[in-house]
Amino acid sequence: MGDIKDKVAIIGMGISKFAENYAMGSEEMIADAAYEAYADAGIDPKDIEAAWGANTMSGCAAVLAQALNWHNKPISRHELACASSADAMRNASFAVASGMYDIVLVSGWEKCKDTGFAGLDNPPGGHPIFMNFVGTGPGLFALTATRYFHRYGLEPLEGKRTLGKIAVKNHHNGSLSPKAHFRKEMSLETVMNAPVIAWPLGLFDCCPVTDGASAAILTRADLAKKFKDDYVLIKGVGNAVSRRDLYNVRLIHDYDYIHFPQTEEAARQAYEQAGIKDPRKEVGVSNVHDCFTISELVTYEGLGFSPHGGAKEDIDAGTFTLEGDLPVNSDGGLKAFGHPIGASGLRMMLEIYKQIQGKAGDRQIKNPPKFGVAHAQGGNPGAHQCVVTVLGARD
Repeated sequence: MGDIKDKVAIIGMGISKFAENYAMGSEEMIADAAYEAYADAGIDPKDIEAAWGANTMSGCAAVLAQALNWHNKPISRHELACASSADAMRNASFAVASGMYDIVLVSGWEKCKDTGFAGLDNPPGGHPIFMNFVGTGPGLFALTATRYFHRYGLEPLEGKRTLGKIAVKNHHNGSLSPKAHFRKEMSLETVMNAPVIAWPLGLFDCCPVTDGASAAILTRADLAKKFKDDYVLIKGVGNAVSRRDLYNVRLIHDYDYIHFPQTEEAARQAYEQAGIKDPRKEVGVSNVHDCFTISELVTYEGLGFSPHGGAKEDIDAGTFTLEGDLPVNSDGGLKAFGHPIGASGLRMMLEIYKQIQGKAGDRQIKNPPKFGVAHAQGGNPGAHQCVVTVLGARD
């Protein structure tokens, strides 16, 4: 397998406000994110040669063209569930690395609030067995939580308290993020006593449904210094997608629901390209897909930050807080920002980008990291899509 290490640079990033943006259309959110990215990169919009857009239910590639007033520009639209914009970034990187384009834009967006659903709308066209079996997102991730507690010997309330500490951490970090949906500190007592959605997941173990957009400007690494000194390099990208019917225990009998094989495989690919041997020691910051607190916990282990069954010890030690050895979701993650599906993957990368540059404001960790890892996954336990991206500073 080849690699993309140090061939592509990020020279600009931006996001819209993540919120209930009822007064804004997709085009307005896209424009907010893109023009922030243009300003960050110091380029004119006319410099963009091609674009990649990502969303799951908010329009085709023409929405991006409409938002940015483009005519006859090469635009590709990507959909990979909740990992859509992370995969759009991956594919745009390949196009730049190949030499096809010098400067491109990647954007992700979603208007989730306009659907009227309290959760996410399920796409049509699934196999009847699959669609009949799959329950709700909270229900499936609750299954992961209860199985995890059983496998590793956590008493029910002990396990729920462990998950609650993740929510408290992310709410604290989100309170320091100006464009987050929820910017409010949360006590562990409040999290523990919140209404139950699917036990052990309470209200504050679940990320909100949100509107938002994100954008990135990419160029070849050898051109990046023309634009800025603190550009950030793509060090590795991994992608792993499973069959949808892995949900169905009548067909699949060996899945344990307490690890995410797609995360582990995508991470293996990205780490191999980046040259990372020991992620716990070499990765300085990470943003992961915390649609539910149990997802973040299992991802610690899938990315090699904690051993299998060992996440509780690291959570109790504060390892993943802003002051810890390996801060995770330093901007508050999906828990604070919400989850506009197509926008989330790039939003995660923006935080890594800012941390590496030393420009994360009140959230800035004490030592800008050499490597940062963004983890975006779509789907539910056992059957999902995952993209892992390793970003790093220039040498």
